[in-house]
Amino acid sequence: MTASRTDLLNWLNELLQINYTKVEQCGSGGAYCQILDSIFGDLPMNRVKMNAKHEYEYVANYKIMQNAFKLHKIDKPIPVEKLVKCKMQDNLEFLQWMKRYWDSNYGGGPYDAVARRKGAALEPPATIAPLPSSSSRATSAAGAGIRAGGRTPIGGHRSGSAQPNEAVQQLQTQVRELSAHLEGLEKERDFYFEKLRDIEILVQQQLEVLEGEGKDDNTLREIQKILYSTEEGFEVPDPDAVPPVDEEETF
Repeated sequence: MTASRTDLLNWLNELLQINYTKVEQCGSGGAYCQILDSIFGDLPMNRVKMNAKHEYEYVANYKIMQNAFKLHKIDKPIPVEKLVKCKMQDNLEFLQWMKRYWDSNYGGGPYDAVARRKGAALEPPATIAPLPSSSSRATSAAGAGIRAGGRTPIGGHRSGSAQPNEAVQQLQTQVRELSAHLEGLEKERDFYFEKLRDIEILVQQQLEVLEGEGKDDNTLREIQKILYSTEEGFEVPDPDAVPPVDEEETF
């Protein structure tokens, strides 16, 4: 029998001593990692980011989880690309599977979730809600402005005038959340760029060593070709190139 969302959240919060209010919050990956740790007790919880706020941190959690799956020969695919989007249905289905796996494999002994996290304070991960559509806002505003006879109260303001303020506050909250999300994407970009740069340096150094020995390596050359490839129609600018002078231009 499949557990309901309420049952799953109650079980999750009790097991891990957290305070999740939505299944979507599991998309950060931290809770999934600690469920596995409660079974096997060998996940590197010091590396799990239970307070992850950005997608690149979510992905890092799933890397740890994938390693645990491989170590314990769990052949269940982890749909990382779906889970990190923090959609309810995808995370509900995966959490239901995790609960069934836990029921079948948990040894039944005590598990101190807080100690395993080194007592780190937790805040439930935030999920970005979609902005309300312009049509729904217009409908809401129109509904708030309707009054019998269309009369304005003596105070000069309709009782529904607070609605625009609420909409502004909601939009401001959305802007802050989207700004934080953008910051996370920029950090994620820099994170992967640095990795690619490290690979580039390593490949170059190894090729130079081989060239000094009069040897070559086709695999390293292919990796280098991938690193230096560009999108069609895009050319990497030459920093030493002098821009052409327009002969027809007069001064």
